[in-house]
Amino acid sequence: MRRGWLDRVRVLIVEDDPELAGLLRDGLRAQRIDPTLAATVAEGRDRAAVSSYDVIILDVRLPGGNGFELCGELRRRGVTTPVLMLTALDAVDDRVRGLEVGADDYLTKPFAFRELLARLKALARRRAALLPARYRIADLEVDLGARQVQRGGRAITLSAKEFALLELFVLHQGRVLDRSTITAHVWDDNHDPFANVLEVLVRRLRRKIDDGFEPKLITTLRGAGYRFGT
Repeated sequence: MRRGWLDRVRVLIVEDDPELAGLLRDGLRAQRIDPTLAATVAEGRDRAAVSSYDVIILDVRLPGGNGFELCGELRRRGVTTPVLMLTALDAVDDRVRGLEVGADDYLTKPFAFRELLARLKALARRRAALLPARYRIADLEVDLGARQVQRGGRAITLSAKEFALLELFVLHQGRVLDRSTITAHVWDDNHDPFANVLEVLVRRLRRKIDDGFEPKLITTLRGAGYRFGT
């Protein structure tokens, strides 16, 4: 497995019932899992497209569409994140349709949190086994599993937040990442995206992996965000 189960497992929960979504969020946080909430198809689409998750928990009935449409759209766009779909107890057709559009597993409501957690763990482990552990960009080497970084053969020590930011950059090389995408990955949903801590964090990471090296890997795009890569 690429990394330990408790090491920054990230889950997107697309659920419009605020009570259920809150219970899932709190339960996963108690397990040291990092949950992000979305209440509509549009929110789920946006979050899944711009950030990296280990599992997506997706309800069938959502404002602005339904979970089947969203799951199928994500698969067509190349999003391979495992999807655990939540369906009604007696909706056999829903379960079949969910699997047909690309869902990896389903769970019927009402469900026990322990069962959801077990299914989520299995999906996250399966995904982790398929992902590469080591990346090389120019002379920067990043081992996501061992959480080791070096550039030009020199070991670089990063804080937890610095490594989380670098991980996001590495997994989205060449893409422009805006403030909200980065803060959602590195911090939680309660973080103020307008605080200047993001600039401070980027500056610290740039100092460690770019200063004194060529080519520069972190590019600031004023008004748009950041791009990572050569």
